[in-house]
Amino acid sequence: MALLHVNFFSDVLGMCMNMDVILPQNTKGQIGMRGYRKDGKYPVLYLLHGMSDDHTIWQRRTSIERYVSELGIAVVMPTVHLSFYTDMKYGLKYGTFISEELPAICREFFPNMSDRREDTFAAGLSMGGYGALKLGLCASRTFGSVACLSGALDMTASLKSGAIDDPSGVFHNIFGSVEEMVNSDQDLM
Repeated sequence: MALLHVNFFSDVLGMCMNMDVILPQNTKGQIGMRGYRKDGKYPVLYLLHGMSDDHTIWQRRTSIERYVSELGIAVVMPTVHLSFYTDMKYGLKYGTFISEELPAICREFFPNMSDRREDTFAAGLSMGGYGALKLGLCASRTFGSVACLSGALDMTASLKSGAIDDPSGVFHNIFGSVEEMVNSDQDLM
Protein backbone atom coordinates (compact mmCIF):
# COMPACT_ATOMS: atom_id res chain seq x y z
CA MET A 1 0.00 0.00 0.00
CA ALA A 2 1.07 3.54 -0.67
CA LEU A 3 -0.13 6.56 1.31
CA LEU A 4 0.04 9.82 -0.60
CA HIS A 5 -0.54 13.35 0.66
CA VAL A 6 -1.83 15.39 -2.27
CA ASN A 7 -2.12 19.16 -2.48
CA PHE A 8 -3.84 20.41 -5.63
CA PHE A 9 -5.76 23.36 -7.01
CA SER A 10 -9.54 23.21 -7.38
CA ASP A 11 -10.93 25.28 -10.23
CA VAL A 12 -14.44 24.86 -8.80
CA LEU A 13 -13.47 26.23 -5.38
CA GLY A 14 -10.75 28.58 -6.60
CA MET A 15 -8.25 27.44 -3.98
CA CYS A 16 -5.71 24.80 -3.06
CA MET A 17 -7.15 21.67 -1.48
CA ASN A 18 -5.81 18.56 0.27
CA MET A 19 -6.53 14.88 0.11
CA ASP A 20 -4.83 11.77 1.35
CA VAL A 21 -4.95 8.75 -0.93
CA ILE A 22 -4.27 5.11 -0.12
CA LEU A 23 -3.33 3.13 -3.22
CA PRO A 24 -2.78 -0.58 -3.70
CA GLN A 25 0.76 -1.30 -4.75
CA ASN A 26 0.96 -3.80 -7.59
CA THR A 27 3.86 -5.87 -6.31
CA LYS A 28 4.58 -9.58 -6.12
CA GLY A 29 6.18 -9.22 -2.69
CA GLN A 30 3.25 -7.65 -0.87
CA ILE A 31 1.22 -10.27 0.93
CA GLY A 32 -2.55 -10.38 0.76
CA MET A 33 -3.29 -8.12 -2.22
CA ARG A 34 -6.34 -9.04 -4.23
CA GLY A 35 -9.23 -7.41 -6.02
CA TYR A 36 -7.46 -6.30 -9.19
CA ARG A 37 -9.43 -6.53 -12.39
CA LYS A 38 -7.73 -7.91 -15.49
CA ASP A 39 -7.26 -4.38 -16.83
CA GLY A 40 -5.31 -3.43 -13.69
CA LYS A 41 -7.88 -0.88 -12.51
CA TYR A 42 -8.93 -0.87 -8.88
CA PRO A 43 -12.13 0.26 -7.18
CA VAL A 44 -12.13 3.52 -5.24
CA LEU A 45 -13.76 4.54 -1.97
CA TYR A 46 -14.23 8.24 -1.23
CA LEU A 47 -14.11 8.40 2.57
CA LEU A 48 -15.67 11.61 3.89
CA HIS A 49 -14.89 13.32 7.20
CA GLY A 50 -17.25 14.85 9.74
CA MET A 51 -18.02 18.45 10.59
CA SER A 52 -15.12 19.29 12.89
CA ASP A 53 -12.53 17.10 11.17
CA ASP A 54 -10.42 17.08 8.03
CA HIS A 55 -8.92 14.62 5.54
CA THR A 56 -6.50 13.19 8.12
CA ILE A 57 -9.08 11.97 10.64
CA TRP A 58 -9.56 8.48 9.18
CA GLN A 59 -5.84 7.72 9.48
CA ARG A 60 -5.57 9.26 12.94
CA ARG A 61 -8.61 7.55 14.49
CA THR A 62 -8.92 4.29 12.53
CA SER A 63 -6.72 1.67 10.92
CA ILE A 64 -8.07 2.38 7.43
CA GLU A 65 -4.82 1.46 5.68
CA ARG A 66 -4.74 -1.91 7.43
CA TYR A 67 -8.46 -2.49 6.76
CA VAL A 68 -8.11 -2.03 3.00
CA SER A 69 -4.67 -3.59 2.60
CA GLU A 70 -6.05 -6.93 1.42
CA LEU A 71 -8.92 -5.54 -0.66
CA GLY A 72 -7.06 -3.99 -3.58
CA ILE A 73 -9.00 -0.73 -3.44
CA ALA A 74 -7.96 2.91 -3.46
CA VAL A 75 -9.22 5.22 -0.72
CA VAL A 76 -9.54 8.97 -1.30
CA MET A 77 -9.91 11.14 1.81
CA PRO A 78 -10.51 14.78 0.82
CA THR A 79 -10.86 17.91 2.93
CA VAL A 80 -14.10 19.80 2.40
CA HIS A 81 -14.07 22.01 5.49
CA LEU A 82 -17.43 22.73 7.13
CA SER A 83 -19.47 22.51 3.92
CA PHE A 84 -21.81 19.53 4.25
CA TYR A 85 -20.51 18.42 0.86
CA THR A 86 -22.98 20.74 -0.80
CA ASP A 87 -23.06 23.75 -3.08
CA MET A 88 -23.49 26.35 -0.37
CA LYS A 89 -26.33 28.85 -0.57
CA TYR A 90 -23.89 31.65 0.31
CA GLY A 91 -20.45 30.22 -0.32
CA LEU A 92 -18.46 27.76 -2.35
CA LYS A 93 -19.63 24.88 -4.54
CA TYR A 94 -18.37 21.95 -2.48
CA GLY A 95 -21.08 19.67 -3.88
CA THR A 96 -19.82 20.20 -7.42
CA PHE A 97 -16.26 19.78 -6.18
CA ILE A 98 -16.91 16.41 -4.49
CA SER A 99 -19.29 14.96 -7.08
CA GLU A 100 -17.63 16.06 -10.33
CA GLU A 101 -14.23 17.72 -10.02
CA LEU A 102 -12.60 15.47 -7.41
CA PRO A 103 -13.34 12.16 -9.21
CA ALA A 104 -12.02 13.68 -12.46
CA ILE A 105 -8.86 14.91 -10.72
CA CYS A 106 -8.30 11.53 -9.08
CA ARG A 107 -8.67 9.71 -12.40
CA GLU A 108 -6.24 12.15 -14.00
CA PHE A 109 -3.64 11.84 -11.23
CA PHE A 110 -4.16 8.09 -10.71
CA PRO A 111 -5.03 6.42 -14.04
CA ASN A 112 -5.32 2.98 -12.39
CA MET A 113 -8.43 4.13 -10.49
CA SER A 114 -11.51 2.68 -12.10
CA ASP A 115 -13.98 5.07 -13.69
CA ARG A 116 -16.77 2.52 -13.58
CA ARG A 117 -19.82 3.39 -11.48
CA GLU A 118 -19.89 -0.09 -9.95
CA ASP A 119 -16.30 0.42 -8.73
CA THR A 120 -16.86 3.88 -7.19
CA PHE A 121 -18.08 4.18 -3.60
CA ALA A 122 -18.59 6.91 -1.00
CA ALA A 123 -18.87 6.55 2.77
CA GLY A 124 -18.75 9.07 5.55
CA LEU A 125 -19.22 9.83 9.22
CA SER A 126 -21.67 12.43 10.56
CA MET A 127 -21.45 15.36 8.10
CA GLY A 128 -19.58 12.95 5.82
CA GLY A 129 -22.50 10.52 6.07
CA TYR A 130 -24.78 13.31 4.90
CA GLY A 131 -22.35 13.93 2.03
CA ALA A 132 -22.18 10.24 1.09
CA LEU A 133 -25.97 9.89 0.96
CA LYS A 134 -26.24 13.11 -1.01
CA LEU A 135 -23.73 11.71 -3.53
CA GLY A 136 -25.81 8.55 -3.77
CA LEU A 137 -28.94 10.58 -4.49
CA CYS A 138 -27.54 13.37 -6.66
CA ALA A 139 -24.51 11.78 -8.33
CA SER A 140 -25.69 8.21 -8.82
CA ARG A 141 -24.16 8.06 -12.30
CA THR A 142 -20.73 8.30 -10.68
CA PHE A 143 -21.19 6.58 -7.31
CA GLY A 144 -22.51 3.01 -7.39
CA SER A 145 -22.80 2.49 -3.62
CA VAL A 146 -22.76 4.72 -0.57
CA ALA A 147 -22.65 4.20 3.19
CA CYS A 148 -23.58 6.52 6.02
CA LEU A 149 -22.10 6.15 9.51
CA SER A 150 -23.97 8.12 12.20
CA GLY A 151 -25.05 10.58 9.54
CA ALA A 152 -26.17 14.13 10.30
CA LEU A 153 -29.12 13.57 7.98
CA ASP A 154 -32.16 15.53 9.09
CA MET A 155 -30.58 18.96 9.14
CA THR A 156 -33.91 20.62 8.30
CA ALA A 157 -35.61 19.26 11.42
CA SER A 158 -32.52 19.87 13.57
CA LEU A 159 -32.31 23.52 12.55
CA LYS A 160 -36.07 24.04 12.68
CA SER A 161 -36.39 22.62 16.19
CA GLY A 162 -33.39 24.52 17.52
CA ALA A 163 -31.53 21.27 18.28
CA ILE A 164 -28.63 22.85 16.38
CA ASP A 165 -27.81 26.42 17.34
CA ASP A 166 -26.48 28.66 14.55
CA PRO A 167 -25.31 31.90 16.21
CA SER A 168 -22.52 32.49 13.68
CA GLY A 169 -24.76 31.81 10.67
CA VAL A 170 -22.62 28.94 9.37
CA PHE A 171 -25.58 26.69 8.64
CA HIS A 172 -27.52 29.57 7.10
CA ASN A 173 -24.58 30.15 4.73
CA ILE A 174 -24.53 26.47 3.81
CA PHE A 175 -28.26 25.76 3.48
CA GLY A 176 -30.03 29.12 3.41
CA SER A 177 -33.13 29.51 5.56
CA VAL A 178 -34.92 26.50 6.99
CA GLU A 179 -37.86 27.33 4.74
CA GLU A 180 -35.57 27.16 1.68
CA MET A 181 -34.25 23.76 2.81
CA VAL A 182 -37.64 22.04 3.01
CA ASN A 183 -38.10 19.67 0.03
CA SER A 184 -34.87 20.92 -1.60
CA ASP A 185 -31.78 18.90 -2.58
CA GLN A 186 -30.42 19.73 0.90
CA ASP A 187 -33.36 18.03 2.65
CA LEU A 188 -32.31 14.38 2.61
CA MET A 189 -35.12 13.20 4.86
